[in-house]
Amino acid sequence: MAGNPETAARAAAEAVARHAYGRLVAVLARRSGDLTAAEDALADAFETALRVWPERGAPDRPDAWLLTTARRRLIDAARRSAVRRDAVPQITRVVEELAQQSDTGGLPDERLRLMLACAHPALDPALHTPLMLQAVLGLDAARIGAAFLVSPAAMGQRLSRGKARLRKAGAVFELPASHALPERLDAVLGAIYAAYGTGWDALGIEDGPVRGLTDEAAYLAALLTRLAPESGEALGLHALIEHCEARAPARRDSEGAFVPLAEQNPALWHGHRIETAETALRRALQLGPPRRYALEAAIQSVHAERRLTGRTNWPAAAALYDALELRAPTLGGQVARASAHGEAFGAAAALSQLAGLADRSEDYQPYWAALAHWRREAGDPDGARKAYRRAAALSADPAVRQHLQDKAATL
Repeated sequence: MAGNPETAARAAAEAVARHAYGRLVAVLARRSGDLTAAEDALADAFETALRVWPERGAPDRPDAWLLTTARRRLIDAARRSAVRRDAVPQITRVVEELAQQSDTGGLPDERLRLMLACAHPALDPALHTPLMLQAVLGLDAARIGAAFLVSPAAMGQRLSRGKARLRKAGAVFELPASHALPERLDAVLGAIYAAYGTGWDALGIEDGPVRGLTDEAAYLAALLTRLAPESGEALGLHALIEHCEARAPARRDSEGAFVPLAEQNPALWHGHRIETAETALRRALQLGPPRRYALEAAIQSVHAERRLTGRTNWPAAAALYDALELRAPTLGGQVARASAHGEAFGAAAALSQLAGLADRSEDYQPYWAALAHWRREAGDPDGARKAYRRAAALSADPAVRQHLQDKAATL
């Protein structure tokens, strides 16, 4: 089927959606001043591409083709709207600028502008991160709703209301003044962190809808440190992602089987990314007491030391998790903290902390994986087997699921 024109056209469109959706929306929204209109125009452009490309073949630069088609949709929509007819000359002028950019190959990355606009003070803060995930990174309401434990329909309604509120507030898709940046920065950091986590969850899923998000999040985190070089949290998030990405080459063996962190070969870790992470983390710690992302990066730094020392300093990791619990308690952090305490102080310490999380962890896969490990360490094979099976059932990644099933089988 490799030579099927429809298959080739769909593959080209999906590649642009994965790698350039946010950039395209950001450019269109900045020029038109209307996020919903920008998204609608780009959606129409994708639909047109799927009709036209099978017959004519995908263009050499599909992102530029889509941008040009979307800008024409913006002009047509403005001309059809009696309410906005007076805006046609202005919209025509700014989208013509887009045409010049697409013709010359210039496609500036303006996603941070759009993310900061989505953190507009006129919006409910609870909408900031979901709106960024949809507008900038292309996640649908179902995926965002799952991340925030909200139904797809409810999340879709919230996102629509948020975009309407942005339009009513006259949100300007430009970088805010320096005094307004700090109050919006946390929301942008949260969205990048959520995007990285969402992409991480889908790493083992072939043709998953959010593949490539980890690279996008890493890029945006690095870009944000240039926008806010004195933000310890921006530097901390950059360091955290770089440390995690440094271990990517060791997460699968030669046959594609999952390799947990404790069993990874540190020689396979990416030394340059670790150095980048350590540089960012040192700078973050120089700027003041560490907050959430700097603390999480410091924990990853402890793991990275194994590359040099051959061992993990678990008491140090446990202490850092204690500090993280005080600063920014989350279920994921609490499960990881229990495991760090188990490594440092014994299985009973881990199981004691995990017991306090049971009522919130019925469908939380990391909890069951940790519980299985520490039950096994405590000499409870029956309890461990049940927990491994539950963790496997909750795993989306086939390699992780097989790893857990194999663990259960050994008991």
